Amino acid sequence: MPLLYLYIAVGGALGAIARFALGGWIYGWSGAAFPWGTLVVNVSGSLLLGFLYVMLEGSAAAPQWRAFLGIGFCGGFTTFSTFSYEAARLLQGGQAGRAGVYMLTSALASVAAAIAGFRLAATMLGRG
Repeated sequence: MPLLYLYIAVGGALGAIARFALGGWIYGWSGAAFPWGTLVVNVSGSLLLGFLYVMLEGSAAAPQWRAFLGIGFCGGFTTFSTFSYEAARLLQGGQAGRAGVYMLTSALASVAAAIAGFRLAATMLGRG
């Protein structure tokens, strides 16, 4: 099991580097008026994770590859891909209501948490 953590860590590091490189390249090309870099990373990461899970599902691929690519690389590249995958699985499973609640709650709660983080940090720094 500890070796599995190494696969995840290496995949995560490579995913984070890929996110930085791709996002930076897109921002350099498009400018910063709209978060195109993040959008492209999130959408491409979601595409990649969906593709990988279907390709690896029921295959003879070693669990280390699943951990390296899915949890590690895609997780380091974007956690949005996991959100998208889980929402899509709920929709595919005929659970549209549950998927809707999950998507809406995730988006609203995450933005609210980011705002709370801003306020908490400002208060701690005496800027609140």
